[in-house]
Amino acid sequence: MFTESTRGGLAGALREWRTRRRVSQLELAMRAGTTQRHISFVESGRSAPGRSMIIRLAESLEVPIRERNELLLQAGFAPVYPQTLLDDPQLEPIRTALERILHGHLPYPAVVVDRHGDLVSANAAFHSLTAGVAPHLLAPPVSVPWVLLHPQGLAPRIVNLDEWAWHIIDRIRAESVRNPDDRLQRLASELTDLAPPRPRESPHHLGFAVPLRLRTPDPADGRELTLITTLTHFGTAVDVTIAELRLEAFLPADQATSAMLAELLER
Repeated sequence: MFTESTRGGLAGALREWRTRRRVSQLELAMRAGTTQRHISFVESGRSAPGRSMIIRLAESLEVPIRERNELLLQAGFAPVYPQTLLDDPQLEPIRTALERILHGHLPYPAVVVDRHGDLVSANAAFHSLTAGVAPHLLAPPVSVPWVLLHPQGLAPRIVNLDEWAWHIIDRIRAESVRNPDDRLQRLASELTDLAPPRPRESPHHLGFAVPLRLRTPDPADGRELTLITTLTHFGTAVDVTIAELRLEAFLPADQATSAMLAELLER
């Protein structure tokens, strides 16, 4: 049954998502194929939207599908998006595709992580890059942000740690604001305690891409890798687990780095 309390919860949640996305009632109505009056009635609790309308509104606001299920529950409907364990036989094609992508990215490092940055899978190049990292940081569940920024992780080898650390922290904070998550907020706070002071604006990049300048694992080597990163996700996934996966690839910013990555992998 759709009670007054559940209707109020849904109304507040939809209003909060619309505010977070900075979308007016009129714009949301146009996106969802309804009227501004109906949006107003839904947000005030005067109208009880059906399941299909809730899904349309959530899609129009780019609400993650995990949270779309929560909106449906608040309205008294059953969730429509399944959450399948990654090792379930049904997801074998997805796992195979991910492994092929990781392998195809060699000799460059690449990882698949979940919504909190925990490692799901990695290719051999990433493992070669993390040689020398403290074993406890590589024990499951492996937090990739912790591996990158912990003093016993890659942090001592990152030449531009002040820039890179805040690049990571700001990205996590932005995600936690866009899609609120207590664990992401805690992670950002914990990493902030590890980071050096935030630098002033750097002349070495234009603000949209911070390169990772990383010394090779061998201290006697003395060479430096310059890497840029890309993030990819499944844009059409209808399973919560798949939708929350992210592929993070590390690409060489110059020919010397490309050659060094191939050499590291060969070793």
